[in-house]
This record gives sequence, structure tokens and C-alpha cells, in this order.
Amino acid sequence: MGLATADALRAAGHTVVGVDLRDADVVADLSTVEGRRFASQEVLRRSGGRLDGAVLAAGLGPMPRREHDIARVNYLGVVDLLAAWRAALAETGAAKVVVVGSNSTTVTPLVPRRSVRALLAGDPDRAVRAVRMFRTGAAPMIYAASKLAVSRWVRRTAVTPAWAGAGIRLNVLAPGAVRTPLLERQLDSPSARAVAGFPVPAGNYGDPALLATWMTFMLSDAADFLVGSVVLVDGGSDAYLRPDAWPRPVPAVGLVGYIRRMAAFRRRR
Repeated sequence: MGLATADALRAAGHTVVGVDLRDADVVADLSTVEGRRFASQEVLRRSGGRLDGAVLAAGLGPMPRREHDIARVNYLGVVDLLAAWRAALAETGAAKVVVVGSNSTTVTPLVPRRSVRALLAGDPDRAVRAVRMFRTGAAPMIYAASKLAVSRWVRRTAVTPAWAGAGIRLNVLAPGAVRTPLLERQLDSPSARAVAGFPVPAGNYGDPALLATWMTFMLSDAADFLVGSVVLVDGGSDAYLRPDAWPRPVPAVGLVGYIRRMAAFRRRR
């Protein structure tokens, strides 16, 4: 999906600096502190310290025995790079950022809250420990937890003065089953039956080029009023499995916090 988006942006005349483990403008391992630091600095060097937008599409799927890498790449590979790029994005006054999430955030049951909280606290090792009870299912759980954590980070961060107030529009695109090499490997694996049987009411898997169209839209001026949104493009899987889960009104138990946030925003203005 990231490659398809980069190709579409280049075809439209944009300059794209790609980051990947290999065959990219910037070759870096986002599972390491050094790799994330090098990637963020090298992108800034190549862009002259000014970014009109960013697509955070690098990620690892639910691969067994890679739980620590999944947590680090999928969460820290987003938040660390964006923290380093914030000033460069603010330079334009109208930058757009798309973080690739997943519909696993809403359709994966029993994801430990402790794992999500640990990632939001910047502790991927503790996040992995929280899913070890699932044993063979630890990789799907940490994958879902990583996408949950990064989506919540986006929603919390996107509305702050340092981001929305600086003209940066930060949002999440949450795909479902898309025909990527990752999905192809899953369909060829022992778990293929479960993967193939996952409900997709649209009747077919998504195409990377289609998701690239969504991302280029979210990078355009048409997305000026899109802030902190999680846009599901999953063929109807979330709606099928959880039709009444959301939208939801503010519950009574959360009313005090809601009122406080309303008051805080009025004071800020």
C-alpha cells in the first residue's frame, strides 16, 4: 500500500522520500532506536527540513516470534518519526499526515488493555509481556494492540495546538483485508482457512491501488477539515461484526470528563 501510494504521488509530480528495510531512498530498520533516528534525520536532510505531508505505512503483520519487532515498528516507528518531523510539517502550515492503522483495532477480541497502555507509555517490551498468555496467538494480539495504540495516539495528538493548531492534519486510514504480500503469505499459511473465512461483505479483498487513492485524498486539500479521524476501508468487516459498536453518544460515566474537556477548549481559545 505504501509503495502504491508513493508511485501515485510521484506520478502526480510530487517528490517522495521512501523509507524501507531495502530498495528505498532511505534504508533503515525502524525496529531499532538507531534506525528510527537515522530515518527521521535523513528524511529531514533530503527534504531540506520542510515536509508537505507524510504517510506512515511501514509495519509488520502478525508474524509469530516477531512480537517485539511488531510492537516497535508499528508503534514507535510512527510516533518517533512523527515527533522528529513535526516542526518540518508545521513549516508548510497545511501539512497532511496519514498513519496506516488497521480494522484489527475493532474486530480483534480480547486485546489486553495493559498492552495498549504500555505502548502508549512507550514501553513495547511490557506490551509484549501482556500478550504472552495467548501463546500461539501472541502475534495477532500484539499486532492489534500496536494498531490500537497508534490510532489512539493519533486521536489524542491530532487535536493539540502543536498539531492541529500548526495546520497539520493527522489522521488514520484503517484497511481491512488487502491483497498485499502479507495477506498472500497468510493465505498460504496453515491458518489460511481462518483467514479466508474472515467476513468481508464486499465479497473480495481490497486492492493496494485503491487504498493508495484513499491516502492521496487524505494528503490533499480536500482533507483540510479531517482531523484525528480513523477512516475504515475494510469491505464492511467492521460493520458486519460490530454493527452497533459505534457511533455512540457520550455515556453518563464519561460525562464529567467530557464537560471538563469542553471547558478546557473554551479557555484555550
